[in-house]
Amino acid sequence: MSGVGESQALAEALFAPVDDGDVLVGAAQRVLVLGARDADAWRHRAGAGWRCEQTFKPWAQALARAGLDVSETVDDGDFDAVLVFAPRSRERTRALYARAAQRVRDGGVIVAAQANDQGARSAQADLQTLLGPLQHISRRKCRAFWRVVERASIDDARLAEWSALDGMRTILDGRYWSRPGLFAWDRVDAASALLAEHLPSTLAGRVADLGAGYGYLATEVLRGCEGATAIDLFEAEALAREPARRNLEAALAGRHETVATEFFWHDVTQGLPRRYDVIVSNPPFHEGRADQPELGRAFIESAADALETPGELWLVANRHLPYEATLARRFGVVRSVADRDGFKVIAATQVRA
Repeated sequence: MSGVGESQALAEALFAPVDDGDVLVGAAQRVLVLGARDADAWRHRAGAGWRCEQTFKPWAQALARAGLDVSETVDDGDFDAVLVFAPRSRERTRALYARAAQRVRDGGVIVAAQANDQGARSAQADLQTLLGPLQHISRRKCRAFWRVVERASIDDARLAEWSALDGMRTILDGRYWSRPGLFAWDRVDAASALLAEHLPSTLAGRVADLGAGYGYLATEVLRGCEGATAIDLFEAEALAREPARRNLEAALAGRHETVATEFFWHDVTQGLPRRYDVIVSNPPFHEGRADQPELGRAFIESAADALETPGELWLVANRHLPYEATLARRFGVVRSVADRDGFKVIAATQVRA
């Protein structure tokens, strides 16, 4: 299912109990939408008191274009209803449930929805553990579940435990900071590790890391490439901002030279605001469950547009993804550097307009 189709199906399921008259969620109420995703099924329902939280840049921009009030975090009082578009990450979903329980007024309603093939039954069971018995309905291969909340019925121990899931923590024996909700948040992604293994120590100048996550590749550049004079991290998920900053600080502590660093909450497919001598990337290739190689191709296009003429692109991808034609069109020299464990590392130079 595509990202747009998945959002539409989730929205239809989320509002099914409203349409069926089982839940009252109206335009005149104060409503908080967590993990909000734009869809025809619900944007017209929103009133002046509706607020959206979304930390993924493309989805946040889509909500803003639809005229909805969207922020990374909403912190202005209690709400009559909290609606939850449950993400795939179970830990992130539990953190959103805790946030919903903290923000709903006594006697307000929490409604959540999850796709069946992404763990809807487990998502329902988790919310029930926190709030007590739920009602549920199935729609569009998704499941919605809800409860009118009495604060006294909330499991306080579970609430505290799940609230902590939204915070940063160290991973890999304390070597990095990360947090749930990021890609490969609790490990070094195998593709990124392969790319880091093959990055030459001679990379120099202004560097960009596209799709930076918690900053693993950027820290590898800082530790291994003495000629790097600046490094910018571009990441669509705002949750990565603080762990990336801390990881960069740790990597910079081992260098004698000053290196300028900056984190951009940014959709790379929309282009880059600066020019670079080197770009490294492990680009995303899906929203939802289906492969979307056009995402990776858009990263390559943005990288080519932002590289100085003698610049270098270092890219890693799943072996089956069809990036070669785009690379050949945008670069004069494209070479395979490594092919292992289902991944390919490609270096491209002599950028073309």
